Amino acid sequence: MDFVIQEISTQPSASRSRRPEWLKARIPSGENYARLKSIIDTRKLHTVCEEARCPNMGECWNHGTATFMILGDICTRSCGFCAVKTGRPTELDADEPRRVAEAVQLLGVRHAVITSVDRDELYDGGAQIFAETVRRIRSLSPETRIEVLIPDFKGEEFALDIVLDALPDILNHNMETVPRLYHDVRPQAKYARSLELLGRAKRRGFITKTGMMLGVGERTEEVVDVMTDLRGVNCDILTLGQYLQPTKDHLPVDRFVHPDEFRMLKEKGYAMGFRHVESGPLVRSSYHAETADDR
Repeated sequence: MDFVIQEISTQPSASRSRRPEWLKARIPSGENYARLKSIIDTRKLHTVCEEARCPNMGECWNHGTATFMILGDICTRSCGFCAVKTGRPTELDADEPRRVAEAVQLLGVRHAVITSVDRDELYDGGAQIFAETVRRIRSLSPETRIEVLIPDFKGEEFALDIVLDALPDILNHNMETVPRLYHDVRPQAKYARSLELLGRAKRRGFITKTGMMLGVGERTEEVVDVMTDLRGVNCDILTLGQYLQPTKDHLPVDRFVHPDEFRMLKEKGYAMGFRHVESGPLVRSSYHAETADDR
């Protein structure tokens, strides 16, 4: 197997290099951050902010945006970039939607992002829990904007429909990388399947969103090609950020993408017709999510 990182084996690994200045993030702090963490811990909830070690956790929490990870903290897939544990989940918590909704209400979250691990062992991939979580939040906090960041549900259209029927404000599904790298980055996913999921949601009239991480071996022209494909299915919102290796057992960083390249891609994205583009080294799927969802 020809592993992509070997293509630049004559250069020192970016993973072992000192991170550039533009990749330094603040330690999470602030009054709202402390309150949210206490409530999440008390209710035995998970956030992707913590599980994925997001560098923007404190900033987002203090601005009223929180990303809740439902369906447990064990994923059935083994993506090469992800810090979430891989294995076979042993239970399904039917009470989780209620607890998430209560946390959203108690904290006055203005923009709630609901995401999950992959639960490929479930017939619907966990779609019913997604839908119930949306309905519960809507009931307790009708002013809160709800974004769902969903897995691909193995391409099952009925599962996507279950989530969409709950009427989230934004349907988010991350492409993550370019087609050439899917085998190493998302081995159990399919590029065309993810693209089709976004297209189906858009055809049903939803605001659609996706994200990619740069620095895993892609070429800039390949990123632009993916952006073109996304506009082909009328995707509305795009996030682009730097991949950071969570542990030594995950894919190494191929390169640290300069902020100028992120700015260039942002400009190109707007020129292509994206409604909103967040592009920068520390950008993650939920970064500034509260500013991107105006209809």
